[in-house]
Amino acid sequence: MQCSTAPDAGSRFARIGIITIAAVYFLIMVGGIVRASGAGMGCPDWPTCFGRLVPPTDESQLPANYHEIYAERGYADTRFNPVKTWTEYVNRLVGVSIGLLIIATLYRSLAFWKTDRTVTWLALTVFLAVGFQGWLGSAVVASNLRPVMITAHMLMAFAIVCLLIYAVTRSQRSRFATLDLSGLPPRFCTVLMVAMGMTLLQIAMGTQIRESVDVMAATAATDRSLWRENFPLIFYVHRSFSAVILGVNLWLAWKMVRSLPADSLYARFGMVLAGLVVAAIAAGVTLDRFGLPAIAQPLHLLLANLIFGTQFFLFVAGRYAGR
Repeated sequence: MQCSTAPDAGSRFARIGIITIAAVYFLIMVGGIVRASGAGMGCPDWPTCFGRLVPPTDESQLPANYHEIYAERGYADTRFNPVKTWTEYVNRLVGVSIGLLIIATLYRSLAFWKTDRTVTWLALTVFLAVGFQGWLGSAVVASNLRPVMITAHMLMAFAIVCLLIYAVTRSQRSRFATLDLSGLPPRFCTVLMVAMGMTLLQIAMGTQIRESVDVMAATAATDRSLWRENFPLIFYVHRSFSAVILGVNLWLAWKMVRSLPADSLYARFGMVLAGLVVAAIAAGVTLDRFGLPAIAQPLHLLLANLIFGTQFFLFVAGRYAGR
């Protein structure tokens, strides 16, 4: 007799998985805000913040010699800034909340142990990856915000999202088997994979630009509008490549909307993909033309991650269609 996962158990796993994915995306945005605002060292120690579980709200709550204490640890700017401190503290609280959600996701995945162990193994891998991400976060603080460490921390969050998307989509593959994608052109899947590779390349170039911005933020003038003059060549490649990405993704969206019924999941996600790409390019133009406003940086990063997440979901769901 073939075992099957109870529908309620599968739905509960999908529900907690989707909530966790949304929370990770929120953490990516919060992390981008921390980085853009320069609040990464708002808490100079980890896992405590200024030696406390709950950080201070006023400098008077700190030891009289706190400047010397943190200067000895390599903390460049020892001035207490409550806004930066609490921005980084909120970032950590969101991270802890995600850890709890990951535990719940792993627990719910046990319902698939007899029917599809890959789902459970994926959830376990995410659980271990989040633990590593926590250690990586402490390493970022210990390194005094080395750009390469920050980038590694961001890429790890990116990998966690992809694993979660795969786990949730696989858990619902019987539903995706009812998708009728016969109206799509034969080369659609190939173009989708190319688009995913292009997005990864664009994100990689973006991280290099971001590292250049971090260096300028630490050493250059405070007038952000002047930083653009010192950008590396890769910035111009990144900017021009966005036009190619726009064209490819609009083609994918057009084929999904025109070739499939309006109520098709694929058609709806086609419109989502087009909207995300346009919004990401608009955020990039804002960064380029308006002197790198700090608010546009985390938004641009979040949209780039959402684009790849949408593409990855379409790819995995498409693999299960008709099966």
